[in-house]
Amino acid sequence: MGKRMAAFGKFEFHVQEERLVIPSKKGDFLIGIPKETCHEEKRVCLTPDAVAAMTLQGHKIVIETGAGIASNFSDAEYSESGAKIAYSAKEVFECYLILKVSPPSIEEINLMRPQAFLVSSLQLKTQSADYFKALANKRITAIAFDFIKDEHNSFPIVKSLSEIAGTASILIASELMNAENGGSGRLLGNISGVPPCEVVILGAGTVGLFAAKSAKGLGASIKVFDNSITKLRQLQQDLHIPIYTSTIHHKALEKALMRADVVIGAIKGKTRAPIVVSEDLVSIMKEGAVIIDVSIDRGGCIETSELTTHSNPTFKKHGIIHYCVPNIPSRYAKTATISISNIITPYLLNIGEEGGFESAVKYDNIIRSGMYMYKGILTNKAVGDWFDFPFTDINLLIF
Repeated sequence: MGKRMAAFGKFEFHVQEERLVIPSKKGDFLIGIPKETCHEEKRVCLTPDAVAAMTLQGHKIVIETGAGIASNFSDAEYSESGAKIAYSAKEVFECYLILKVSPPSIEEINLMRPQAFLVSSLQLKTQSADYFKALANKRITAIAFDFIKDEHNSFPIVKSLSEIAGTASILIASELMNAENGGSGRLLGNISGVPPCEVVILGAGTVGLFAAKSAKGLGASIKVFDNSITKLRQLQQDLHIPIYTSTIHHKALEKALMRADVVIGAIKGKTRAPIVVSEDLVSIMKEGAVIIDVSIDRGGCIETSELTTHSNPTFKKHGIIHYCVPNIPSRYAKTATISISNIITPYLLNIGEEGGFESAVKYDNIIRSGMYMYKGILTNKAVGDWFDFPFTDINLLIF
């Protein structure tokens, strides 16, 4: 017995000093935020306040110099919030997690480290097969703003940007109506003794709702068309006031367009937006009227619509001013940046607390909903169907 006890050592049975376990921070990120290179993209993913919240939790942020300038956030503000300012894109793309507003170019993907994580928009209809092949070659895990679905089965980032686009569409129309811009010279407002302007909104989704709210706030007369009675009913309830609503049929739409001062196109199909206003209908509208086709990013719902840019946003056809810029929220870059940042920052903080992306992929349905590539393997059916690529259910890869 004595021999067996001796084997444990002289101090084995003495009372030892208690040692508390100090938990280490799990899932600390090295986050890279590059300057956007996509034409006329002015937004950035995180505000300085969001960077401060992230660095306070132990995460490290590397942001390319000038990345926030177009959104009115300076390098000094980011630096004071704890971010490192990088003077080369290469340094930023070497980070573990890349945050971008627009999807990266092929050249930018080539700068990324193997098996990195990417969080950005996807803009599926503008992508090529080469984009996905480049991600696969680097074994990137990619999450798209476009696909992220929250616990309420809603798309929070898409919805937020749609709110901005809907509100902005009325403000833009109001500006284009003035005589200096070749418009009808009418004020989009409720002036005593003057009949209100007529606004026709095509689509009763989020864009249509916020366009209607803005137009009603200015005192315009509104008509909303959509083929979903459920959406029309919901829009009426959200506005808290009775307005003209109708399903889309030729006679009612023709009468509304003949009187319209402003038409907002906000109908988006699953692949391409359906054409609901023909060129013949556009030709009967009042000269100087304004068309804002918000659905132009999916081809447009008005036959005469043609893609325009922020630097050259309008053209005239049949005497009607057309505004067909696909990225309206970028026009209001600071508001859009704050909106995106406020949505994704809590997700990132939560993922960090739970052990990082590798762990979050296994338990977090929100992260999985936005994921379209996992370590270079395509996991999203919509992308697979669009490009005729094979895809694998994410649940088969992580469990």
